[in-house]
Amino acid sequence: MSRRHFGTDGVRGVANVGLTPEFAFQLGQAAGRTLRSRGLTPRVVLGRDTRRSGPMLAASLASGFCSVGVDVVALGVAPTPAVSFIARTGDFGMGAIVSASHNPAPDNGIKFVLHDGRKTPDEFEAEIEARLADASGPRPKGADIGWLESDRSVLEPYVRFLVSTVPERLDGMRLAVDAAHGAAYELAPRVLRELGAEVSVVGDRPNGVNINAEGGATKPEALCRITKELRADAGVAFDGDADRAVFSDAEGRLVNGDRTIGLWLRHWLESGKTMQPVAIGTVMSNGGLAEFLAGLGVRLERAPVGDKHVADWIERHQAPIGGEQSGHIIFPELGPTGDGIATALQVFRVLRREGKPLSAFSCAYEPWPQKLANVQVRDRASWADGPLVRAAIEDAERSLDGLGRVLVRASGTQPMVRVMVEAKTEQARDAALHRIVQALLDEAGGRVYSEVDLTHALGD
Repeated sequence: MSRRHFGTDGVRGVANVGLTPEFAFQLGQAAGRTLRSRGLTPRVVLGRDTRRSGPMLAASLASGFCSVGVDVVALGVAPTPAVSFIARTGDFGMGAIVSASHNPAPDNGIKFVLHDGRKTPDEFEAEIEARLADASGPRPKGADIGWLESDRSVLEPYVRFLVSTVPERLDGMRLAVDAAHGAAYELAPRVLRELGAEVSVVGDRPNGVNINAEGGATKPEALCRITKELRADAGVAFDGDADRAVFSDAEGRLVNGDRTIGLWLRHWLESGKTMQPVAIGTVMSNGGLAEFLAGLGVRLERAPVGDKHVADWIERHQAPIGGEQSGHIIFPELGPTGDGIATALQVFRVLRREGKPLSAFSCAYEPWPQKLANVQVRDRASWADGPLVRAAIEDAERSLDGLGRVLVRASGTQPMVRVMVEAKTEQARDAALHRIVQALLDEAGGRVYSEVDLTHALGD
C-alpha cells in the first residue's frame, strides 16, 4: 500500500493550503475506521501546539473521528509526549497530535500514536492512506456518533509522572527555559518550579504565529545567550511540540542530543546502574560520540533518522537510551517516544546528583567536523537517478578513505535533499560536501537552501 501523505513524522503541509480542514476531516475518518477495523478502543485523545491553524485543523480532525463513531477527548494545547502518555495510560485506542513540531508557524501537521504510546507504524499509516483513497463506509447515527469533549484535567497524571522522575528534587537550581512559544510554555515551567527550581522563562507568550520564530530548540542561540546572561546552572530549549530538548551551559555553550546521551550514560554507568552497554543514535550521530561511548565500553548503533526508528532500535537492542542530535531523546524506562520535558528533567537530575553545573560536562569529548547542506531540488523523488550525483557520492566516500561518513537523503518533512559529511578534518569534510552539492545543482537543479556546521550544533 502506498504512503503518499505520510512522511517520517506524520502528515505535514502549509495549513489551509496543502493541509486543509477538509483533508483533516477525511484523515480523521480514515484513521477512525482503521482504529475500529483493528478492534481497538474507539476513543482518541487529541492535543495540539500553539499555531493559529491548530484549533481549525483539530476541530476538523475531531469531526472526522466522530463521524465514524470514535469518541474524542480534546486537551487543547499539550506537548506531543503528553498525548503519548495519556494514550498509553488511559482508556484510549489512539492519540492524535496537530503540530508541525519545529517547522515555522504557517506549517502544520497531524500525527498519531497508538494505545501503547508509540508512533503509528508504517503499516498502520499505509492502511490509513488506503482508506483515504476510498472514503466509502457506513456513517453511524444517533447515539453511535462519536462524542467530542474538552478535558484538560487528564493532563494532571502526566504532570505528576514528570515530577516523580526526579526524587532528588531541584531545590536551589537556577534554570533558564526557552519554550519556543510552543506546547511546553505552561507545563515545563510549572513542573520545574514544583521541583523547587528557580526558573527564568522566555518563549512563553504564544500568539499563534510566533511558535519557533524567536528561539527554541531549532534556534538555540537565544537560549545560549540568556543562560550566559543569567549565569544559570543550565538552560533548556524546547521545540514547538516539546518532544525535543537541547541545552546550554552558563558559558553559552550548546549541549545537543549527542552530548545529552553521553552525559547521561557516563553518570549512570559510573553510578553503577545496570544497563545494556549499547546506545542508539542515528546516521547523523557524530563520530566523536561513538569514540566517547566506546571509551565507556558502550557501543553506538545508528538507526535511520526519525524518533520512530530510534524507538524501534532501542527495543531491538534493549538499549537504555537513544536519540538524535536535534534533541529527540528516548528513555525507554520513562516512555516509548521523545519527551523534551522528561529529557530536561533527566539532565537536571544528573546535575543535582553530581552537585555540578552543566558547564562541568558540556565539553566531555571533541566532536568530529560535521556539516549539513540542505539542497532544494526540482524533484525530491528522482534526485539520485543521474550519473553525476552517483559519481560525486562515490568519489566523496573514496576521498575520506574510511575516516569519515557521507549521508545523502531526501528529507521526510521538507522539499529538499540533505547532504551530511563527517570527516577527521574540516578540509576533507568541506571538499567532499561541496563535490556532492555541486553535482546536485548541476544535475538535479534547485539551490542551496542552507549549509550548517553540525560539529557543535544540531542535526535534522
